[in-house]
Amino acid sequence: MNSPHKLLSNLKALEGPFPKFDYTNVPESPHKLFQEWFQIAIKNGVHEPHSMTLSPINRFGNPDARVLILKDMDEEGWYFASGINSAKGQQLKENPNVTLTFYWSLIGRQVRIRGTASEIGKEQSAKDFLGRGETARAIALIGKQSEVMPSNDDFERSFLENYQLVENNPNLVDPNWCLYQVTACEV
Repeated sequence: MNSPHKLLSNLKALEGPFPKFDYTNVPESPHKLFQEWFQIAIKNGVHEPHSMTLSPINRFGNPDARVLILKDMDEEGWYFASGINSAKGQQLKENPNVTLTFYWSLIGRQVRIRGTASEIGKEQSAKDFLGRGETARAIALIGKQSEVMPSNDDFERSFLENYQLVENNPNLVDPNWCLYQVTACEV
């Protein structure tokens, strides 16, 4: 069996070829450049280009990274959603400073956004929740993000109950669902 060092040293990294980047023609706004790079990522077949690593700070002052989906972005910021009672929701309540990281290996680019996450509001959070598929809404309604489930059976039972609830109440919104906006101080 090969050692981790041997395996790692034999892996290739950043081989390319990558799309050209004209440093002399960069938009004033980092938001516009992000949108351009995002389009390039999609055009070049990057798998799940909207996946990003969110790194809030935990109660001990340490970064606590996890991968989420970018919901939207505009000149005001970058948007993601989560339950306010989840570990990340509690971390954001205690300390709103975060970093978002996007890595698009097929085009050899990454974007790191440092900023502050803030809750957007109930109306937009509800709209985001209702825009999710039935399965995603049922899972969110379980409300146990970052918690250990005692068994798969417990998860399955809870999922089926919540799925039926969503099917029977298509306008049901999880009151703990929150859409967040990250306002950048550095991109």
